[in-house]
Amino acid sequence: MRADRVFAYGATAGLIADALLGDPRRGHPVAGFGRAAARVESLLWRDDRGRGALHTLVCAGGAVGAAALTARAVRGRPALAVALTAATAWSVVGGTSLGREARAIGGALAAGDLEVARERLPHLCGRDPHSLDGPGIARAVVESVAENTSDAVVGALVWGAIGGVPGLVGFRAVNTLDAMVGHKSPRYRRYGWASARLDDLAGWPGARLTAALAVAAGGRPRAAVRAWRADAGRHPSPNAGPVEASFAGALGVRLGGTLAYAGRVEHRPVLNGESGRDVRGADIERAVRLSRRVSTLALGVCVAGRMLAGRVVAGRVVAGRGVAGTEAGAVVNGAARNTVRKRGRA
Repeated sequence: MRADRVFAYGATAGLIADALLGDPRRGHPVAGFGRAAARVESLLWRDDRGRGALHTLVCAGGAVGAAALTARAVRGRPALAVALTAATAWSVVGGTSLGREARAIGGALAAGDLEVARERLPHLCGRDPHSLDGPGIARAVVESVAENTSDAVVGALVWGAIGGVPGLVGFRAVNTLDAMVGHKSPRYRRYGWASARLDDLAGWPGARLTAALAVAAGGRPRAAVRAWRADAGRHPSPNAGPVEASFAGALGVRLGGTLAYAGRVEHRPVLNGESGRDVRGADIERAVRLSRRVSTLALGVCVAGRMLAGRVVAGRVVAGRGVAGTEAGAVVNGAARNTVRKRGRA
């Protein structure tokens, strides 16, 4: 079975498993990777970019290498290859768990239970929940749903389409390292620099695809494009900017503004400020539904792209064999003619 079909079947099965089961509850591979990365950090940490780059290389490179060896071990056995791709996709995407956490907070807000909403918010993002009122919590949830649609689903599918199982694992490893050490705290400002920059690079294609699909699936394409063009570049993150801006336009809300993280306040630009309104609790459900539509479309786009690339490669191989066969035939025919001429002269 060709690699493009292995990815198509495996990625589809993996997303179906995520939709039905959510994240694995025990022995989650991402959690295991996080523990291993923390152990490496305890051995390597210095307030130094070089040490941080080595940490990134050891952790992300080790994960990709192990995935490549595993994928190679099942090469030529289609059923095992599809099963490995499905299991890997299931373990690295997190769309269903993202939606569940967002809806749980939305339900608490709808019930007027602000304390429960504050207690659950750290499960979804790193904001300081005690500084937020109901609309502030709703805005934080919508922003997290938008950004994590790219980080938890679309980006992984993009790199899976490019690199198969190693691509899926590599993207999740880089994204996890950024979440662990890629923030601007005194401890990680230098040590986490390499992980943060690599995450920006790895997340670039998935973020743009997420933004484009939000435009297509949001029901307000002009507003989404306008917000993307006008506001994405003002966001401090090169990848969160396009995603959050397009979601803001598609949902007709304002995102961004003043944010509070544990002991740190950021004043970010407002996204879709001219035509959007304040976020309400009911917008959380709308954001989750948009996220699911974007994720489904992303699977289709990535599978189609991988299949198209596979056909192009297969066509070139066949064409190359045809040319080689024609050249070989010409050599054989020429040799035969020479033999006949020699016999005639004899």
